[in-house]
Amino acid sequence: MSDNENDILEMDSVSASEAAELGMIEEEVVYPQEFLPTYETIQEGASMAKAEQAEFNDKPDSLFFNDGVRRIDFVLVYEDEDKKDFEKRHAFQRKKRRREYFEASLMKMGMELEATRSVTDDKLMFVKVHMPWDELCTYAEVLHIKLPIQPNDLSLQPSPWRFFSCVTKFFYPSKDMITEEAEFFTAPFEKDHEEYFYVKEKDKFFTQSMRSRMAYYILSRAPYETRRKIKKFGITKLLDGGVYKAAYPLHDCRFNVRSEEEGCPNERLLLYEEWAHPKSFYKMQPLDLIRKYYGEKIGIYFAWLGFYTLMLALAAIVGLGCFIYGYRNQETSTWSKEVCDPEIGGAIVMCPQCDKECNYWRLNSTCEASKKLCIFDNFGTLVFAVFMSVWVTLFLEFWKRYQAELEYQWDTVEFLEQEEQPRPEYEAKCIHERINPVTRVKEKVPYTKCGRCIRLSLGIGTVLFWVLLILASVVAIIVYRLAVFFAFSAKLRSQDLKELEPLKEYVTPQMATSVTASIISFVVIMVLNILYERVAIWITDFELPRTKTEYENSLTLKMFLFQFVNYYSSCFYIAFAKGKVVGYPGNPVYWLGKYRNEECDPGGCLIELTTQLTVIMGGKAIWNNIQEVLVPWVKNLIFRYCTRAGKEKNVPRWEQDYELQPIGKLGLFYEYLEMVIQFGFVTLFVASFPLAPVLALVNNLFEIRVDAWKITTQFRRVVPEKAQDIGAWQPILQGVAILAVATNAMIIAFTSDMIPRLVYYWSFSMFPYGTHPEHTLEGYINSTLSIFDINDFSNRSQPNTAYRFSSITTCRYRDFRYPPGHHRQYEYTMMYWHVIAAKLAFIIVVEHIVYLTKFLLSYMIPDVPETVREQIKRERYLTQVILHEAKLKLVTKSKKPAGDEICRLTEEENMDNEMLDLDF
Repeated sequence: MSDNENDILEMDSVSASEAAELGMIEEEVVYPQEFLPTYETIQEGASMAKAEQAEFNDKPDSLFFNDGVRRIDFVLVYEDEDKKDFEKRHAFQRKKRRREYFEASLMKMGMELEATRSVTDDKLMFVKVHMPWDELCTYAEVLHIKLPIQPNDLSLQPSPWRFFSCVTKFFYPSKDMITEEAEFFTAPFEKDHEEYFYVKEKDKFFTQSMRSRMAYYILSRAPYETRRKIKKFGITKLLDGGVYKAAYPLHDCRFNVRSEEEGCPNERLLLYEEWAHPKSFYKMQPLDLIRKYYGEKIGIYFAWLGFYTLMLALAAIVGLGCFIYGYRNQETSTWSKEVCDPEIGGAIVMCPQCDKECNYWRLNSTCEASKKLCIFDNFGTLVFAVFMSVWVTLFLEFWKRYQAELEYQWDTVEFLEQEEQPRPEYEAKCIHERINPVTRVKEKVPYTKCGRCIRLSLGIGTVLFWVLLILASVVAIIVYRLAVFFAFSAKLRSQDLKELEPLKEYVTPQMATSVTASIISFVVIMVLNILYERVAIWITDFELPRTKTEYENSLTLKMFLFQFVNYYSSCFYIAFAKGKVVGYPGNPVYWLGKYRNEECDPGGCLIELTTQLTVIMGGKAIWNNIQEVLVPWVKNLIFRYCTRAGKEKNVPRWEQDYELQPIGKLGLFYEYLEMVIQFGFVTLFVASFPLAPVLALVNNLFEIRVDAWKITTQFRRVVPEKAQDIGAWQPILQGVAILAVATNAMIIAFTSDMIPRLVYYWSFSMFPYGTHPEHTLEGYINSTLSIFDINDFSNRSQPNTAYRFSSITTCRYRDFRYPPGHHRQYEYTMMYWHVIAAKLAFIIVVEHIVYLTKFLLSYMIPDVPETVREQIKRERYLTQVILHEAKLKLVTKSKKPAGDEICRLTEEENMDNEMLDLDF
């Protein structure tokens, strides 16, 4: 332990006064000594131990020191300062001192080091780190690692799919390659009660992921410099400062070649063959092996992604059926046939949709667009939107159950927040004292209450600024749409466009504007993402969360809020704002007093929303896959090309891994973010695009294998981390699911034409409003188009010329208003108010029915299966019996000698009394 308890601990080069100014927050004691039982201070002037020097033993697959006994738990890589040019050596001496002090600190804490020079680059040195058994036991207790106490004696519930095993076995990893491991009851390890744990072989008792996790725990807290009572510590800062070039645990073999090392489990090879290889795309994931090799955090991500993809299959089937239904009925749609009919749509002249330059146009020019709209705007879409609201509830509830099973199987049931140790960055800033409100004991925290408020206020203010910046970009894109629509309308309506003859029927001003605006919106989204990412990380670092989980949750909320506005704002505009407040031709509404508000097609804005979703979802999927596959592959290719000179030599395992790409600091954050944004597209706007689940399913089938291939073949092995669930993403998914009910109901009510068609069918097609003898949609298009007298145009909106429509006196526009000459001309008709009332009633009824269904499903489906509850109770009982009785035995043993001594003294006293009686 430290001789001077008042030493200041930090990770960067700020002075104590600067740290005092910046420092200010939280609620827990953070002395590293409390979490480093083996910590010892190196006295000033004392000689420092150095790592053993060893030559490479020509065993490229070896995972041990040269003695073949001590296992390598971590590898550190640095560039030898003595190999630098003479004029540069002085500048690197400080780095050398820090590195030597750091390695001496590691050895002082019980770690064993062995250094080996690179076989391909004479300047590189590889320091191999080994944790002896005693240190493993010590830190397993510090980190509350749960380990086996006895085999699981509860019979497992048989799978309902066992009767189809002859078929389902082909969809699971080969049992010959990946064998099922025995089930054990587990308990948090206690070093003093080692004999009560199921230790068959010490070398295999702690898995390699556990060993790496404990090694990294020490590496992130070992000091590397002490100056004027200020201690600087942590491998993270040494990596950032260039003292070390890399730090990573080892893969156990090459991904495509079996190791020649005796006893090597070849788990990386198994994962590649049965999981990451493209030929295994149809197989279920070997989650237990993924968790064992990479840790619970990566395991829970792939479990969630696999479960989400499996549930998407059901949604994709229903969505595809809805799409096929719409496609087959597009030619039979009554209102679409009216648009395309030369006697109806061809006879209707529509008013110009912009001022001055826009021309009159005939309704049947949108014939093909109206047919395409029928594919998405039909009664099947309504059914599908309700289905998806129920589907998302089932997905979240069944995921909770599945997650509970994984929590038990992976020993994270009792992974409580107090078990997670503080981040080294947090510990480094602990310079303020306070009284703990629970224990009433003094403790050190990094900042005061006032400082915490300042940090949080700055963070919130910065996030709001960037959200407003996104909204400003959305407004700019809207202005672009308004301005460019004017140009497209003037050009496309006045020219024959012979060069676009095959596409002429589809190239309308609305479609051209929508597609170009969608592409620009996508580019703006990606640029703002790159910029905000750096800002969000800086804000979260400044807030200084205590634990890694708190850090990730804080960053998650910031990034998702930004991404939500960034990705969805344009979709919300098209769905709920565009074409809703446009006025009428004689009195249009203007944006900023200059740009005339854009209108929807006669069929509505639904097809534009579908276009926007297709561009963003498709573009995002393509961009992400390019980033995830090509970027690391090209980087590794370039690195191998640059070091090809040594390829004819045997390259050791640690050097092969060094050639791979490092995992980013945020790990799986971007993978989760990508999938949750996709989840939003699948649920929030599915009423406008039934194929969204199909696209998501196809993307996810690739995503699982791409992510698996990437971390197995292109990246160094990640440091395993504990995780109980998917963290802050769970409440975000629940929030999106609740919002999705409202957005889909509003899309059907306000964006699609379904409610106006129903109102016309049931109320206005027959007497007294209509002339048809029975309910029908005939005449629907005519009823939705109001009449406007071209003499009522204002000077600002009057077309320059009528071109070939010079003989017309009226034109039509989409609205429910009285015709010119009526005593209430251009005011809303009775049908308008019927439609508004029907839309509001639809939203209220559908929302209440769906929310009630969601509530009932959530209540009826328990979060934890009954079998898991029984196993948890059994495990707790065994833990209590074995460990608590062990303590009771120790207490009994400690009391027994004292009891024997009392009995002996009592007997002697009785004998003395007897002698006195005799003497008397």
